[in-house]
Amino acid sequence: MAIDFKSEHTAWRNLTRVEKRHHVQQADAIREALRGIPEVADYAETVQISLPTATTDAQVRAYRSMGVMQQHGDDNGGFVMAMFQHLNRYDTRFNTLNSGEDLARLMFVGTYVSYREGRLEHDNGKPIQRRGLAEMLNVSRPSFTTFFGKLRDEGIIRIDEIGDIYVNPTVFYRGKVEDSPYYLGDYEHIRMYRKTIRDLYVQYNGRKLKQLALIYEVLPYINFATNLVCENPTERVTDRLIPMELGSLAEKLGRDSKRLKPALHAVKLDDKPVFMLAVNPHDTRSYRIIINPRVIFGGNAEQLQATKAYFN
Repeated sequence: MAIDFKSEHTAWRNLTRVEKRHHVQQADAIREALRGIPEVADYAETVQISLPTATTDAQVRAYRSMGVMQQHGDDNGGFVMAMFQHLNRYDTRFNTLNSGEDLARLMFVGTYVSYREGRLEHDNGKPIQRRGLAEMLNVSRPSFTTFFGKLRDEGIIRIDEIGDIYVNPTVFYRGKVEDSPYYLGDYEHIRMYRKTIRDLYVQYNGRKLKQLALIYEVLPYINFATNLVCENPTERVTDRLIPMELGSLAEKLGRDSKRLKPALHAVKLDDKPVFMLAVNPHDTRSYRIIINPRVIFGGNAEQLQATKAYFN
């Protein structure tokens, strides 16, 4: 619904001095919270936010930015935070998750964690226990038994006395990370969109599942502001970013460099690429790898609009 700024301005003029002071104090607090839009998006999905009357350009921009991020989340089924460490390969953390299928299934499982608590649940709040999870993953009984055992042995999941399954919050967490009851300070986090990952899992389940695992594997090398795969992903000045070459990425992921390019090209979302391979303007023999923000994204509203343009 469009914002009627004229009506809001009229309402502002009709407030008493005390009421205006109260709204200004609220606005100051919200502007402080909005300095990092990603933090706003962390809880916008689950908490209905009511902003005070928008009277300044800064307030209007913040309000619109929040709306952009919330709409993007709604369009892609909401999100869960995927936790990782920059430049740290997944297999240095999870030694037994040694196949692409394992990682793709792990992403799928992560989209079902409940808000703050981390219990595996359907969207209607009904808990997902072992048998139900096996059915959802749509794998053979031996494959599921092996995979489930790995998750438990790695400490990724725990099962309580009634059979409910909880996911380790240092792997996937849903909610505002800063307000988590768990210590997550050793990890970076990025939004992983739930409906998108689920749709991709259904689409690629089977022999193509390894291709989907590339999404999880590249997380440690993504720059939040651009969704660009980089050698220096934590760099905040975009002009200083060093795009990662395909050969370098293949080496870091332990993949065959000749097979990586077609594998990236093959992953599609509604006939659009999940991995955009843009030709390097300085060397037409090399490419810059950009991830579709409908799958994962860690930046703010302005950065989102710029990144989405590559996939329109």
